[in-house]
Amino acid sequence: MALAGCRAALARLVLLPLALAPLGAGPGSAHPQCLDFKPPFRPPRPLPFCEQYSAFGCCDAEQDAALSRRYWAVTSRLEPDTFAVCAAYVRDLLCQECSPYAAHLFDAEDPSTPLRTVPGLCKDYCVDVWHNCRTIFRHLSPDPELWALETNRAKFCRYLSLDDADYCFPRLLVNENLNVNLGQVRADTEGCLELCLVEVANRLRNPVAMVHANDGTHRFFVAEQVGLVWTYLPNRSRLEKPFLNISEAVLTSPWEGDERGFLGIVFHPQFKDTGKVYVYYSVEISYEEMIRISEFKISPDDMNTVDHRSERIILEIEEPASNHNGGQLLFGDDGYLYIFTGDGGMAGDPFGKFGNSQNKSALLGKVLRIDVNHNDRGPLYRIPPDNPFVGDPLARPEVYAYGVRNMWRCSFDRGDPITKEGQGRLFCGDVGQNKFEEVDIIEKGKNYGWRAREGFECYDKKLCANSSLDDVLPIYAYPHKMGKSVTGGYIYRGCESPNLNGLYIFGDFMSGRAPPGKCQIKAAPVKVKSRIISFEPKEKFISKTVTARPKPRTTTKAPRRSTSTARPTPPSTPDWAEQILQLLRNRSVTPTTPILSSTRRPSGRRGGRRKGRPSTASPPLRNGAVRLVTHQSLGRDRGRVEIYVGRRWGTVCDDVWDSKAAAVVCRQLGFPYVVKAAKRAEFGEGRSLPILLDDVRCTGQERTLLECFHAGVGKHNCDHKEDAGVICSHQDPDL
Repeated sequence: MALAGCRAALARLVLLPLALAPLGAGPGSAHPQCLDFKPPFRPPRPLPFCEQYSAFGCCDAEQDAALSRRYWAVTSRLEPDTFAVCAAYVRDLLCQECSPYAAHLFDAEDPSTPLRTVPGLCKDYCVDVWHNCRTIFRHLSPDPELWALETNRAKFCRYLSLDDADYCFPRLLVNENLNVNLGQVRADTEGCLELCLVEVANRLRNPVAMVHANDGTHRFFVAEQVGLVWTYLPNRSRLEKPFLNISEAVLTSPWEGDERGFLGIVFHPQFKDTGKVYVYYSVEISYEEMIRISEFKISPDDMNTVDHRSERIILEIEEPASNHNGGQLLFGDDGYLYIFTGDGGMAGDPFGKFGNSQNKSALLGKVLRIDVNHNDRGPLYRIPPDNPFVGDPLARPEVYAYGVRNMWRCSFDRGDPITKEGQGRLFCGDVGQNKFEEVDIIEKGKNYGWRAREGFECYDKKLCANSSLDDVLPIYAYPHKMGKSVTGGYIYRGCESPNLNGLYIFGDFMSGRAPPGKCQIKAAPVKVKSRIISFEPKEKFISKTVTARPKPRTTTKAPRRSTSTARPTPPSTPDWAEQILQLLRNRSVTPTTPILSSTRRPSGRRGGRRKGRPSTASPPLRNGAVRLVTHQSLGRDRGRVEIYVGRRWGTVCDDVWDSKAAAVVCRQLGFPYVVKAAKRAEFGEGRSLPILLDDVRCTGQERTLLECFHAGVGKHNCDHKEDAGVICSHQDPDL
């Protein structure tokens, strides 16, 4: 079965039998979003105050400066002893407005509650703050309810908790699902089935759709969110010239979490005769964000590209916010074009008395159905005569179904290959608000409940109690402890995996791969005018036997500078330093050289050691290698950090030295945890060496300190009294 990842990598695919048997699913990757519901971004320069969000977050220099002013305004009211203990807490809490998950931390996605004035806190962190610094909240928050709970620890921390504990601070900093792309997938203890995947395309930038033209050529077309569509031949070679390029017109940004962009493409069912293609993308017109549905025709000179001058705008819909843009286009067996729009964005569909989704006079939060056949003359589209609200003066005639939130990927069931049972059913994944994800079967004229209902439960209780709602419940819904953003899929009817026939396969941002079977096809010839880029697989075969990943840290204690705030990635190569140390121990030789890091195997003969004598090969040094030194002697898990650059060793200054930089060093040396980021030459001064790095700022995921932001090799404004060090560990220091 060949599947391509869409809208970031699908992390785990789920098989849903139509009998709706229970299934297991792991937690999904989340959706970063700022307080203004726009996507996070990379600031043009490092942030001096909330420096931990310099690489990616929700603050620019102006917002960072405003938070810095608030910090000094709050801390200036603290006594010196209180300042020494509590200033770091104040900074941590203020800077969460810059977090890529700020909308979740401040519960902005739940309009039934007021926007929080303090980010949602994990219980043990909250208890820690309450014991040491609870008076700071009177300066941080104007909330009188919070002040009133100051003397009651349990109620105080319950008030500051989040319903979705995955997002509480600081747990989200070490949550693997929020910070690391999941890789290998296998059957879990709850019985989630493993699927077979095969790589069919690579070197793509956020692919969002993969379609075919149904013209017998067996080409497939992959769309990128930036506005490019690429042609792939049956042998998976890609044509160098794009099939479609409207990147200059598409409204989007390069940052993760931006829901705008090129979102959908579909070929006319008679494409072989009409040469027509329909696309769905975001645009900005006179500072207003819009959804645009356009028609293009194939170029008369090249069957592998459209005529860009042929664009005709079929429909435009104003978007009041930057999120919840929908994006699916489909043709049904009836020959009509189905358009799936989001509810307009923000949170809780706050538009109008009942929201856009329940308002049949609005085109947002709907499934639309229009007739674009035979439109070369006359109107660009017509209304199908059997659309359900044609005769309703209070409804738009384009509406086919309503009450949807943000359907992301829908498909028609092709029916059983033999009996055709199930043919024509329309399945959709509808992304939930903050509690449930759902899968629906869309039928004409039906109400799917949003914003009255999310999944099977009431969301707007007043609307939900309205007996006239008459909404249709989903065929399947799951809570956010199982996944956080559904990606609708397909009823499988293919020839490669007949055992999957009739199963609904959908995802929630996970991944997996294994060897597929084979289908027998005979592709029609393709006349190629563009240069062909041959397909070269980037992925390797992964068998079912997968080494389990180390469990992510579950600590939620305060991320002080002496502890790690990000889970270091396990090393991908053997711990050669540990092997060398063991060899030295076995030979009873006192080591005279500090431990060195390496990312390559020792050089030498194949087999590792020469016959008859022990190997004396040592790891070749590469720029960025590090070692730990303790007062001129060997440091195994602690010591002064010395780095190798340009054939010389040198020290690192402790200006802005923190646990994220220490995590990079510890991971190089094979240690998964940081106990302390040491400063002020705690492990001695390296006076005999040059100072090679200063002002080192890391995210914690870099391979070496050279990949972190720094002042430049050899550039510094410090002396050896500020030599940085680390204490590393194989054990979680917080357990």
